[in-house]
Amino acid sequence: MNPLIVPFFFIGVHQLAAMSAQQEDRENKFRLAQAYADYVGKPLLVVGGPYGSKGFRRAFDLPAHGFGDYCLDINPEACDGGSKYIEADVRDIPFPDKFFGAAIASHVLEHLRYVQDCIDAVNELNRVAEVVMVAYPTPDLMIASLIPDHWLWLHQDENTLYVQQRA
Repeated sequence: MNPLIVPFFFIGVHQLAAMSAQQEDRENKFRLAQAYADYVGKPLLVVGGPYGSKGFRRAFDLPAHGFGDYCLDINPEACDGGSKYIEADVRDIPFPDKFFGAAIASHVLEHLRYVQDCIDAVNELNRVAEVVMVAYPTPDLMIASLIPDHWLWLHQDENTLYVQQRA
């Protein structure tokens, strides 16, 4: 057996596990956000449509999570077929303060170019929603490192979201 096969096999297994954990994180945060919005009787805002903008998820009908009551994205295809679509920038959400019970930003914030853009987006999400959930790729997922428009790394510890500019 070729000795190079073993490390590539383990790397592949690790990447599959990381992808699975990331998907589970998205689904759990969506469920928590939906449950809170239902509990307080306010709508759920999903930022970053369940199908994304690349077309892979749409082609295979693999939404990352649900649509919520409102779906905000800069690309209408990301939200197509679901809830009320809002074409807007996450840093300027056209709703009044605390209109939403909860908001989930799923794999969106890392696409903002600068740390300050992310801070502005999180502040805006906290303005329009009582509770905010953030799902993001982690550096242990190799493909996340290879996507050219991933400008930021995010990490959450308890209730604090840390943002770092990628090199």
